[in-house]
Amino acid sequence: MSLDQTIHSESDQTLFESISNDIIEKGYSIRPNALPSDLTHLLLQHIIELPTKDFKRAGIGRTKDHQVNDSIRTDEISWITNDSKANYAWLNWTDALQAYLNRHLYLGLFSFESHFSHYAKDDFYKKHKDAFKGEGNRVLSVVVYLNEHWSATDGGELVIYEKESSPSSGGDNSKITVTPSFGTLVFFLSEEFPHEVLPAKRDRYSIAGWFRLNNSIANNIDPPR
Repeated sequence: MSLDQTIHSESDQTLFESISNDIIEKGYSIRPNALPSDLTHLLLQHIIELPTKDFKRAGIGRTKDHQVNDSIRTDEISWITNDSKANYAWLNWTDALQAYLNRHLYLGLFSFESHFSHYAKDDFYKKHKDAFKGEGNRVLSVVVYLNEHWSATDGGELVIYEKESSPSSGGDNSKITVTPSFGTLVFFLSEEFPHEVLPAKRDRYSIAGWFRLNNSIANNIDPPR
């Protein structure tokens, strides 16, 4: 079966249904080792072979507010375009997921953007949100991990905070910790869940992506990046 055919497979439809149900019930979905194996291995091979020059230091903010800030994040990224077999297969798979979510959840998802992420040893990304209410058009965040033989002692966990504590509460936020194991998929509503990436003890690879609405500002469509 080709990679193009796998996006229409029964197993994908079952996975899409599980993701959809999780989002309805909890606002997030964590699916260990869920991305199709052929696609996961293809993406891993591609990211390993990417030239160093294709990765740029990640920043925070958008357009004129974009800046690199080592106190907040230290990873490197490479934006994904439809220019390779691996990228084409990944974007086909996310297109199929987008169509499913629009049919079943009526989210009105219009586009998808994503990038490869490389966290070198001790790199991190402090607690943040991918979108703020009324200020962006990122609706659903997606992460897939491309790390083979990852153990709990390797660190690099994604921490998702379910609820933000009030300053007077004195308690810890309710949180979910995700080990960045090979093929694990994570989805969460972009405006609802603060999250962070903890430092790892070795190179850590992933894809981060966002399904978006077709917002416009001053009659101009907000671009995907």
